[in-house]
Amino acid sequence: MIPTNKRKVRVQVPASTANLGPGFDTLGMALNLYAWIEMSEAEETRFTLYGDQMQGVPTDKSNLLYEVAKLVFERAGLAAPELEIAIYSDIPLTRGLGSSASAIVGALAAANALIGGRFTNEELFQFATELEKHPDNVGASLFGGIVVAFWDGLRAEYIRVEPHEDLEVLVAIPHFQLATEKARGVLPREQSLENAVFNVGHSSVLVAAFCTGRLDMISRAMKDALHQPYRAPLVPGLSAILEEATDNGALGVALSGAGPTILALVDRGSDRKAELEAFMQGKLRSEGIESTMLWLQPDKAGVQVQEVPAGEAEASLLEVARGASRV
Repeated sequence: MIPTNKRKVRVQVPASTANLGPGFDTLGMALNLYAWIEMSEAEETRFTLYGDQMQGVPTDKSNLLYEVAKLVFERAGLAAPELEIAIYSDIPLTRGLGSSASAIVGALAAANALIGGRFTNEELFQFATELEKHPDNVGASLFGGIVVAFWDGLRAEYIRVEPHEDLEVLVAIPHFQLATEKARGVLPREQSLENAVFNVGHSSVLVAAFCTGRLDMISRAMKDALHQPYRAPLVPGLSAILEEATDNGALGVALSGAGPTILALVDRGSDRKAELEAFMQGKLRSEGIESTMLWLQPDKAGVQVQEVPAGEAEASLLEVARGASRV
């Protein structure tokens, strides 16, 4: 029997963008677009899903949140309990904004809080990378900011970089989904030495630009030869945007993760924001693709966990989420 004073935790977890052009599976940045998860032990497992982004999400124990939470209990040597889980998300599914990574990180953090924080964030990072199979999105959602990371199949390592205060983000989110499996399926299994050297050099300079505040170097460094050329046919208009966005006000531009979202980095003080937004949306529209344009900021905090006070136990997660600000 679950006690009537059972604990409930609430988690806020940011979206993320991966790769940032040349940093394939190694660079990620958290964005101030969020999912909120509430979790508590219960007499029977039950899900409450809020928002349009939750359509089609399972409401049984095959739900990713439950599966990840169960893993945390088991690795702590505990039997997985029945759980009551509620989620509201502004992060669109299968759009290249780290929806699965945010779910993994959110469930790990919530379940870990329920067992008294037995695992460190470093350990949660290892669990998350093991589940996601690459560390860029999960690292960004967990730690916030920009994460430079690798995973050798056994252990993940990362360094967090504080985003420059003048860095702003524009995302164009096409109104169609693109499964990560499909986007990875078009990539060649082997690459030329020339392409490898190109990406190592550009990714290295991009990280150095982030670390030193050299925003002027982003346009030259944020280029890729390993994945974007092969994925471009899946996102009509992408090639033109990659080639021309820096002439229309962007510091740099990239396919966000596996896509189809396209991300532009912008100087906060730029007077060309409206021009850039119109350019990106217009290029997609010329290909018959409607899109949602969002101005975002890098999220610097990463996942946030709090215990829900008993007096707030009946508060709607929907009300909490809608009352939060993206700014």
